[in-house]
Amino acid sequence: MTTEDYKKLLPTIPVDPGVYRFIDADDIILYVGKAKNIRKRVASYFGDKKQAYYKTKVLVKNAVRLEFTIVETEQDALLLENTLIKKHQPRYNVMLKDGKSYTYLCIKNERFPRIFFTRKVIKDGSKYFGPYTSKYRTKIIFELVKKLFPLRTCTLNLSEKNINDGKFKVCLEYHIKNCLGPCVGYESEEEYNEKIDQIKNILKGNFKQVKDYIQEQMAHYAAELDFEKAQQLKDKLFAFEDYQSKSTVVSQNIRDLDVFAIQSDDKMAYVNYMKIVNGALMNTDTLEMEKNLNEDEGDLLSLSIMNMREKFNSIAKEIIVTKEVVLAEDDVTVTIPQRGEKRKLLDLAEKNLSYYLLQKRKEAINKIKRQTPAERILKTMQEDLQMDVPPYHIECFDNSNLGGTNPVASCVVFKNAKPSKKDYRHFKIKTVVGPDDFASMKEILERRYSRLLKENQPLPNLIIIDGGKGQLSSAMESIDKLGLRNKITVIGIAKRLEEIFFPEDPIPIYINKKSESLKVIQQARNEAHRFAITFHRDLRSKNFLGTELTEIPGIGEKTANTLLKEFGSVKKIKELDLATLQSFAGKSAGSKVFNHFNSDTD
Repeated sequence: MTTEDYKKLLPTIPVDPGVYRFIDADDIILYVGKAKNIRKRVASYFGDKKQAYYKTKVLVKNAVRLEFTIVETEQDALLLENTLIKKHQPRYNVMLKDGKSYTYLCIKNERFPRIFFTRKVIKDGSKYFGPYTSKYRTKIIFELVKKLFPLRTCTLNLSEKNINDGKFKVCLEYHIKNCLGPCVGYESEEEYNEKIDQIKNILKGNFKQVKDYIQEQMAHYAAELDFEKAQQLKDKLFAFEDYQSKSTVVSQNIRDLDVFAIQSDDKMAYVNYMKIVNGALMNTDTLEMEKNLNEDEGDLLSLSIMNMREKFNSIAKEIIVTKEVVLAEDDVTVTIPQRGEKRKLLDLAEKNLSYYLLQKRKEAINKIKRQTPAERILKTMQEDLQMDVPPYHIECFDNSNLGGTNPVASCVVFKNAKPSKKDYRHFKIKTVVGPDDFASMKEILERRYSRLLKENQPLPNLIIIDGGKGQLSSAMESIDKLGLRNKITVIGIAKRLEEIFFPEDPIPIYINKKSESLKVIQQARNEAHRFAITFHRDLRSKNFLGTELTEIPGIGEKTANTLLKEFGSVKKIKELDLATLQSFAGKSAGSKVFNHFNSDTD
């Protein structure tokens, strides 16, 4: 979409809040954005400031039309934007990076429910608590639950009929007091479910209800003079209070809160989340977001708040943040504290985030140290050329001809940033008449990659064309014909200023002259030129001999080389008499050469 297309569309763009979508020629949504004023926001994509960002420029160039959806409020726009991003996964929207598999505690939807660890959430009516980012902390909670409230671990079908019919017998878990025997009717369903309710309170952070329950049971058994059970409950109460004292209690005055802190750079954004329940820190996590455009931190924070609250099942009515945000939930209070306990919570989130980023930087430095030079160069090239993967396999093409004679082309191959000479190929131009570099390049790429596709050979990650926009456009005709545009990155390199051209983009990019990636591109270009020139010279020399001597019927290269070596040139050979030619080339061959050069005079 050009600036002219935008200007024609401008009068039809609404000034209301809503969602806009950039769509390409294949009717695929490239980007979804929200705005308080759609017209003002869309205008920013066609201004000088936005055009400075490469990915924004590519987005605008690849889009062929814009679509809009008007809503009542900015909150509605945020909600719709989030829904559309999750549904369509647009290429240029921020990517939430979360490849981790967190643990949950599941209370199974069954009679006499079991509780167990899982990493999969199955929508079968069971209750899931988590996700827990620390498996160590999850194990502590799980062990506490088992110690306080013994539950069954078997998978038996404890239906009322099966229990009444006496189908089961108590197992070892009953004898070591890890289970109270509901399978044989030693524990009623009502008593069992009371324990389940208290376990849910622990997992929700409602510790007071659990303490009250244990104290009530303790008092009950003491009143009945069952001091042994009362003592057991007292021991459990001490264990529970010990766990509660070790859990991170951030405040006695604060109830339920969600705390968010954000930091970002040119490529990534990081959001730290803390879930506070009844003044205790129940969960914390850091979300990574890969920025595809120059997104505003406020928009990124709004998106992450929605995702994190949904992920951790948060129902807190107050959110603490570092900057103003728009939320889809009207009944949630957003606070930017300046002092007090809430400010301390925000400082804690920012501190966690700083340590997280410090660890990330250390890991990146260690990874760079472990990288081989080739890996480092290819990673740099991937970033310089905005590729999805490092160019482990590169192929570079060049043409060579002299006045249109003996046109040839070369293909040199680099693997892991080094020449792979056994894979070099040279071509004689077959279909092009005269010195036409554009048509020659088109022919060679079609021949090269149609053959690789036919033979199921691996395709390169990067194709380099020695030349500017013209050669690159011709090459892309063959690439498009073979359906490889979205599978291979293709660039052209112009010799004069070492400009890097991309298909259908008139504005080149300039890679730093000291960049290792540019040096590899230049090396591939120079190698392709050398290989093409060498082949062209060899072919010219061979054809030079052929036009004078080897075109004589019955005269081969060996005889021609013998005569040229002895007499130096075809001109001198023409002046020799029959006897001299026969003495060096043989009677038959000498006669053929003599008759060929003297047939007109005779």
